[in-house]
Amino acid sequence: MSQRQCEPLLTRLVDQHYASLYRYAYRLSGSSAEADDLTQQTFLAAAVKWDQLREPNRAKSWLFTILRNQYLKNVRRESAVGWESLDNVVDSVGEAILDADIDSEQLQRVLNELPEEFRSPLILFYFEEFSYAEIADQLGVALGTVMSRLSRGKAFLRRRLVGYATSDTP
Repeated sequence: MSQRQCEPLLTRLVDQHYASLYRYAYRLSGSSAEADDLTQQTFLAAAVKWDQLREPNRAKSWLFTILRNQYLKNVRRESAVGWESLDNVVDSVGEAILDADIDSEQLQRVLNELPEEFRSPLILFYFEEFSYAEIADQLGVALGTVMSRLSRGKAFLRRRLVGYATSDTP
């Protein structure tokens, strides 16, 4: 397909998916400026790699994968700091969710503390409403791994948000 032929299709993808890609980028990065950059980089990469889109009905998933890969590239470039495994962090927190007001800024701060391997599945599942199977496909992991990462990520969030709710300062 020529560049001229893919332009209308790419324009339609931008119209359809810009907002959800931006939300995903914002949740990953915690910064509106970085989310703008990531979203634009995603569409630029999509235009360059247009011939790699085999199934047009899976364009949304393809775009989310491009965005996540771009985010990971940026993170690797910016820092060589490793993440601590959640095996050492997650403790037994009850299933009861505290009746406290947690604002979106606090939620974003806690999401930013999560290792990316847990952050992405949480964002894709709860904010972008992808299925377990779609997330597994995007991340290139088994379905059970997605379920495990969601469970461990939720436990971490719950623990941290309870900490916010019970202290005067974050």
